[in-house]
Amino acid sequence: MLPFPRTFFLCGAALVILPSLSSCGSLAGPSAQNSPPKTVSLDPMMAGKSLAKTTFRATVLAAVRQPVTSARQGLSVLWNRPREVVVGNIPAELVPLETISQQPGTRAFEDLLDEQDFPGPVNGTLKWLVDGDGFFPEFDRQIASARKSINVQVYIFDNDDIAVRYADKLKKRSKDVDVRVLYDDFGSATAHLSSPITAPPKDFSPPPDMRAYLRDGSAVQVRMTLNPWLVADHTKLLVFDDRTAILGGMNIGREYYNEWHDLMVRVEGPAVAELASVFSKTWRKNGKFGDLALLSAPKAFRKPSPVGNGIPLRILRTEPGIGKHEIRDSILLALKGAKKRVYIENPYFANDEVVLAVRAAAMRGVDVRVILPAEGDSAIMDAGNLATARTLIEAGARLYRYPRMTHMKVMVCDGWATMGSANLDVLSMRINRELNIAFSDEAEVEKLVRTVFNPDFARSRRIRLKDTESQTSGFAEAVADQL
Repeated sequence: MLPFPRTFFLCGAALVILPSLSSCGSLAGPSAQNSPPKTVSLDPMMAGKSLAKTTFRATVLAAVRQPVTSARQGLSVLWNRPREVVVGNIPAELVPLETISQQPGTRAFEDLLDEQDFPGPVNGTLKWLVDGDGFFPEFDRQIASARKSINVQVYIFDNDDIAVRYADKLKKRSKDVDVRVLYDDFGSATAHLSSPITAPPKDFSPPPDMRAYLRDGSAVQVRMTLNPWLVADHTKLLVFDDRTAILGGMNIGREYYNEWHDLMVRVEGPAVAELASVFSKTWRKNGKFGDLALLSAPKAFRKPSPVGNGIPLRILRTEPGIGKHEIRDSILLALKGAKKRVYIENPYFANDEVVLAVRAAAMRGVDVRVILPAEGDSAIMDAGNLATARTLIEAGARLYRYPRMTHMKVMVCDGWATMGSANLDVLSMRINRELNIAFSDEAEVEKLVRTVFNPDFARSRRIRLKDTESQTSGFAEAVADQL
């Protein structure tokens, strides 16, 4: 990435005017699988009506209900997309290899984050949930044990057999507890158009409207996050009784149940109050009063009692409508301060700022290792990843291909770690709404390395420089820069 001159500069510049819908491998969601080809789960007429309704909600309804949010997000898109084209065409040799003295994981680094007004740390415990085998049984336990409330926000609430199974569980519990489900309008609408890779039961028929299905015969409250300027809310956050939260990269559907490699984390302790507040704000804003709902006093969440083995956690957001780019900014600081190691696993690695910072770390001798999917859910992003791999390998980094789709979004820089919903692309860093946690506890960082990185390095195949040769990588990288 970032060779100069860029072969396809004009193509990249032209992409500035494209809407976000066409610019995100993740936004295309599970419907964009490369191989094997997927069958359409809804008939063309029904699919067309669904997308038409979604487009109406993203434009007309969003402008009426969320005028302030729409205006702010529009300005953000108009600024950040051209900026990415400019950054991507600066010769890498002319970009200063900036470093900071504060090493990630140290008290000095945490003090730096405080000085730069990042969200302060709150106490919480972490339990890592790897793949569907780790997450869905925990989801089952939390659904069954909830006594007051179940709040679910995902990017995609699919309409396959797994999603219907969990819809039925939530509908059943809505007789006893408050159940609220929030999902992204465009993300789910596009996902509903195609079937998963693995076949559902032969007698299964997908519901054409999951909002109607969730409401039918139940007390489940359902809202969809609107998409002004086709900006997505990519957050995945589940909160139970305001005492337990789960967040990370997984949506509700078959891909996440048994097809993709992914990561969630269960959080307990006072940090859950912060996460419950995040859900509450998003829920209120996506009701019938839109932006006006945020003028009312927010609900105060009493922090759960401190837990004995809790650690300081920072709740980080990308929320461009209010100028928050905490995930990107903290990642760049950690990369600039890294002295020993940078471990990354991410399905979409195309943000030029992050690539430059990782490249600089590798060039100054940091042990940089990056895991990418062998075959992701977007052909363009796969090719863009290849261009990123070439740039980093040339700088001395080690790149790996995980044997199947890895959807994990996790990074370790020395003794600091972050994970959540954010990809390393321009959408997650600058445009979409995202949610991550970050922490510097030595024992927990090493546990994450043992749980995720060590096994995945062992399972993955090393990418060599010759593997990155492609006739289309320049074009793909120009496109991926806008995704």
